[in-house]
Amino acid sequence: MLKRLRREFIAITMLLVGIVLAGVLGSSLFSSALTQRGIVTGILERALSDGAAAATIGDASGEQSAELLLAVVVDVTPDGTIFDRTSFVANVDDQVLIDVVREALESDASSGRSPDYPIAWMRTQTTWGWRIAFVDTYLRGATLRAQALSSLAIFAVSMGAVFVVAYALSGWALRPVQRAWEQQRRFVSDASHELKTPLAVILANTQILEGEKDLPEGARRWVSSTSDEARHMKGLVEDLLTLARADEQEATGQDRGSRSERVDLSALVSGCALEFDAVAFERGCSIGCDLAEGVAVTGDPDRLRRVVRTLLDNATKYALEGTEVRVLLACEGRRARLSVSNRGEVIEPEALAHLFDRFYRTDDARERQASGGFGLGLAIAKALVDSMGGQIAATSSAEEGTTFTVTLPLAARPSEPPRLP
Repeated sequence: MLKRLRREFIAITMLLVGIVLAGVLGSSLFSSALTQRGIVTGILERALSDGAAAATIGDASGEQSAELLLAVVVDVTPDGTIFDRTSFVANVDDQVLIDVVREALESDASSGRSPDYPIAWMRTQTTWGWRIAFVDTYLRGATLRAQALSSLAIFAVSMGAVFVVAYALSGWALRPVQRAWEQQRRFVSDASHELKTPLAVILANTQILEGEKDLPEGARRWVSSTSDEARHMKGLVEDLLTLARADEQEATGQDRGSRSERVDLSALVSGCALEFDAVAFERGCSIGCDLAEGVAVTGDPDRLRRVVRTLLDNATKYALEGTEVRVLLACEGRRARLSVSNRGEVIEPEALAHLFDRFYRTDDARERQASGGFGLGLAIAKALVDSMGGQIAATSSAEEGTTFTVTLPLAARPSEPPRLP
């Protein structure tokens, strides 16, 4: 949970800073492009004016006269014949000039840019035909491209710096949360251990009292009720210990008390389904299996067995009477896919998002005595599946029913023994 919270903190920080930085850099680039367009337009307008030829470098007219030196002005008759050309300093190839003049005359606009050459043009009508001014835009385009690349580099370097700072700040900001989480985890683990001894004593005493032949019937009912509640409490303590171990593994990366071996998942699921046949019959439903053979995973067989039993218990408990619980096992790529489906009440989307939360119940009106649990079964199943590198999810609809799906990495195939020649 803390790792996910830290990732979300970093992602949100980088997203906000990235949006702001992209807006600033984008606005600067856009402003530069507008400025460059304005300069080009000003040069063209001045080149078309009558006083363009008299412009000199360093004049105080308010225009950039040096830029005017790159302009070319031509006078064209209505039929497209060029009869006069003024070039301040820049030269232009005759074929290029002819192509751009043709584009300017064929265009409906009074100004534009050549699609084939880095040239901007502007025309104005005169008594003898047209006067067209041209200016080279290659340097301005190169400047904008350089600014764009510079902006990308600045964005990349800045986002890298933001990531480093956000990573450091997230650890500092989440330190109190981590301390509280550690204290809570330690309390749950210590309290669960401390409760095991008195519960064992209570269960032992109630068993002794239940074996007394002279115990009055009324007192026997009280003893039996105490024994039942003690067993429920023992189950809760064991569940809390399992979750505390899962939290410790997530926090420290050490998985104490678990095994990791090659497990025949097909045989394990088949055995669990066989165990629940009688339970399903008592609950008014049946179990149907479609299991691929030879599906093997690497993990703790006891944990895998508990996950499968939890899913089968939930599926048979909430299945409609007379329906079938479907158990499917297959290989999908490099993963094993186990799904358990039943036909029952549809779980709302809001509840689906919290099914694997601790102590969460989809029906608040259900009593523990009716459901036989504390709302920890699916939370424990998720913790166990996560500890083995798998994933668990749930879907529910009126058409497909409710399906719990577990995916686990397949075990590596054992190497074949060498064959004798």
